[in-house]
Amino acid sequence: MCGIFGYINYLVERDRGYILKTLVKGLKRLEYRGYDSSGCAVDGDEGEDFIMFKEVGNVSKLEASIKGSNVNKSTKFINHCAISHTRWATHGIPSPINCHPQRSDPHSEFIVVHNGILTNYRELRTVLESRGMVFESETDTECVAKLAKFIYDTTPGVDFTSLAKLVFRELEGAYALLIKSSHYPGEVVATRRGSPLIVGVKSEQKLKVDFVDVEFPEPAEGLPGTPKPTSLHPVFSNPATNGMLRGDKPDLLHRAQSRAFVSGEGVPGPIEYFFASDATPIIEYTKRVMFLEDDDIAHVRDGELHVHRLRREGGGSTTRTIETLEMEIASVMKGNYDHYMIKEICEQPDSLLNTMRGRVNFVNRLVTLGGLESYYDIIRKSRRLIFVACGTSYHSCVAVRPLFEELTNIPVVVELASDFVDRCPSVFRDDTFIFVSQSGETADSLLALQYTLENGALAIGVVNCVGSSISRKTHCGVHINAGPEICVASTKAYTSQYVALVLMALYLSRDSVSRLERRNEIIDGLAEIGEKVQETLHLNAAIKQTAIEQLINKDKMLIIGRGYHYATALEGALKVKEISYTHAEGVLAGELKHGVLALVDNDMPIVMLLPDDYNFPKAWNAFEQVRARGGKPIIITDKKLDNLEGFTIIKVPKTVDCLQGILNVIPFQLLSYWLAVKRGHNVDQPRNLAKSVTVE
Repeated sequence: MCGIFGYINYLVERDRGYILKTLVKGLKRLEYRGYDSSGCAVDGDEGEDFIMFKEVGNVSKLEASIKGSNVNKSTKFINHCAISHTRWATHGIPSPINCHPQRSDPHSEFIVVHNGILTNYRELRTVLESRGMVFESETDTECVAKLAKFIYDTTPGVDFTSLAKLVFRELEGAYALLIKSSHYPGEVVATRRGSPLIVGVKSEQKLKVDFVDVEFPEPAEGLPGTPKPTSLHPVFSNPATNGMLRGDKPDLLHRAQSRAFVSGEGVPGPIEYFFASDATPIIEYTKRVMFLEDDDIAHVRDGELHVHRLRREGGGSTTRTIETLEMEIASVMKGNYDHYMIKEICEQPDSLLNTMRGRVNFVNRLVTLGGLESYYDIIRKSRRLIFVACGTSYHSCVAVRPLFEELTNIPVVVELASDFVDRCPSVFRDDTFIFVSQSGETADSLLALQYTLENGALAIGVVNCVGSSISRKTHCGVHINAGPEICVASTKAYTSQYVALVLMALYLSRDSVSRLERRNEIIDGLAEIGEKVQETLHLNAAIKQTAIEQLINKDKMLIIGRGYHYATALEGALKVKEISYTHAEGVLAGELKHGVLALVDNDMPIVMLLPDDYNFPKAWNAFEQVRARGGKPIIITDKKLDNLEGFTIIKVPKTVDCLQGILNVIPFQLLSYWLAVKRGHNVDQPRNLAKSVTVE
């Protein structure tokens, strides 16, 4: 939710037009995260304030505003810092005054872009207003800009990093921030806590080392030959503030040159930096990135990137590695497709092969998950396997629950992350938790992960985004390798999660002789799954026709499944809701008599899953109950069904029972897509939804 993009050039000449185009392009790459307004800021001409553009609506409106302005776009900069933002309204309605960047004062001495929510913003605002600050927006972000100005005004000679530390210590909640100031031209400070932030590095010269040293603070009292400091801002220590705006003593930082960015002559060379909420707006320019940790403070000045710690405790490693992304720009482009969603649906044969590549030996029928190998014995001895996820990821966990129970003989629990966090249930040290998330940044899942780690349980991450918070904070994990997924509604990530979790179940049962035949059957099924997904995609035209002829004018739907296909019903209903804005309910067939049958009549649109598996007799019984009450469901099946004249049957290829859900979910993906297209909805960015839910 929301997106941050910043661009800094040093000794690389860029004109204002290029910088603005770079910002707009970056924001367009972040549109899929969800937003309702956008804004950006660049330097004005000498002696002028910052130039800011803000618009409600899509980024194209911001782009048009920039093009239509009389700003001199040919002005050249050899050192410049620009920041931009897409906003998802949390505090205050979508409006130009609430758009980011938020400013500290009418002269914009400090401007801020922010993802996340500050939980103590009301207290901060009250104190700052009591000190004479006048607020103009309803946002929590404005508190950060005004707090920065207040500290600057009351702390003569403070450098940007020290000022930033004093600001960030006062903030509570989850956030990622970029701060730019007219008092520190060409500089930017950034931090994160619970919200992702990545730094891209582009340089023609080879970096001297592939890491950045973390500069930890040292208490002033411990440094020989330094005078004992006084509080930088004694007014903050006033008991009347009830401890708010704490007057901590400043830390003295030993600032050395950043080894990575200096040339052979010991001075920084030409370089460009990109700050972003994720990698999608960066890979067009560079694949060299650094992932910030919680409470890191990144400071760019004179071409050097320094990483400071807000506190000495935590932070893990003493360096931050500059990594190379395994991602291509083509993977985040639509190509010849009309929408990202249909592109990603059609990519599933390849994405599933990528999930299995290097992990499955189909000849010897062996599954290897190197990321779990060191913890194999611990996992096998677990008291419980507890899956924690949200949305589509939750459905993938429900889909594989029966298989884990069958193959591992370990009790399995599947939890919605938000409910788990609310309940804070008992966690045992011999539990194993499996956190499943496409982005790896889902706020509720991260809170559940923190609770799990505090209670000493083993945590496994199953994510799509390398370097995400879940992948870094868990003990071990499995990347699903589905590739970038831009559409808000998840398609290929769901099926890749499904396959990755099936591989995990197979891996954990590798020593079970009694289950060898079953394991071999599943591995043989996986060998053919890509071809069968491709075959299922050939049903696109028939499914489009069904959507147009039978469902386009309907505003409700029941989707009924059983066994492995209860999860398919849930996921199908979610897709229909997300994209076509049709109220849909996924129903467990065994629960029909407990209330749902009251909704069934000849006007209720129903889709029933009738796979040819051990549950078919029970599923068929549910079908007969629906038909007896006037229902005429659309049927999705892999079985030849006779004597069903007048019923619409979508026949999918047959595979192993535990993999059938991968094929059966594709008709729902296509059905929801065509309903949305024919209704004129924004398929890739449905209203009110975000791809990465990074706030509670």
